[in-house]
Order: sequence, then C-alpha cells, then structure tokens
Amino acid sequence: MFLPRSAPTSRSSARPAARGSTALLGALAFGLVAIAPAAAAADDEYPLTPSPPGAAVYFVNLNDGDTVSAPVKVVFGLSGMGIAPAGIEQEATGHHHLFLNRAPLNEADVGEIIPGDEEHIHFGGGQTEAVLDLEPGAYTMQLVLGDAAHIPHEPPVASDVITITVQ
Repeated sequence: MFLPRSAPTSRSSARPAARGSTALLGALAFGLVAIAPAAAAADDEYPLTPSPPGAAVYFVNLNDGDTVSAPVKVVFGLSGMGIAPAGIEQEATGHHHLFLNRAPLNEADVGEIIPGDEEHIHFGGGQTEAVLDLEPGAYTMQLVLGDAAHIPHEPPVASDVITITVQ
C-alpha cells in the first residue's frame, strides 16, 4: 500500500507495536513508528496534555482535492506549539500522526493512545515531512498532534480532513 521513505531524526524510547503489516514493518525499518504500550489505558497512566489556545496543525503542500503523483511528499505545518519526539514531555509540544483513510478524529479518540497501523502513521522522531509510496487512488488524510505518549492533546490539535487523488 505505502512505505514512508523519510529518514528518522531521532530515536524514541517507546516500544513499537507491530501487527504484521508490510507497510508498518517498512515504517519500523525507517524508525518512523514509536508507539506507547497499547495495553496502558490513557486515563489510568497518562493524563490529558493541554494544548495552547489557537494551536493548529495543517498540510503545507497539499490541499483538499489535489491530484498528485507517487511518491507523495507530505509536509506538516504547526503553529502555536513546538515539535518534540515521542517520549519527551515538554510543555506545548507534540509530534505528528497522519490518519490515512479513516474517520476523522472524534471525541472517542481523545484520551486514547493513537494506534500504530496502516491508518495511523506515527512520526515519533519529530519528523515534519514524509514521502509516501501510495498506490493510485483516492486517499483521505488528517494530521493529529500527539503528546509524548501518543495521545491527542486537550483540546485536540488536528487538521481538516483532506482528500487527494494519486495518479
């Protein structure tokens, strides 16, 4: 389906979670995925991390309705907060997650660890861009900022959902 082709910028101490997916294994090989242990309930061990008023995450180089060619470069934008690798607890920071072909972030997702799978691509090294090898077709994308433990902030910092078509 896809393979992120971005070089890691740092290592995370969180343990990766693998589910046998070739795409996920590819992401692991490039050091892009770092997942907090899924067995830990967010409410029990990880309090919600506040986000500053006006914080926003957005796509720098893609717009809703764009038609692009593979490989697809995705540049992540962020205002009102900073970037820190997964596992690093620092006020008003987080790291990017790309939701691919899934429902938009909703209230049920707040307080839950963002899973690591083909629909949830983690950039726990603090990456601000990625190159994805996507097959031709339509894709929905949403950026979600996660805290040190891969949990959306409160209130969530999430982009609008966009749809792109890969030729």
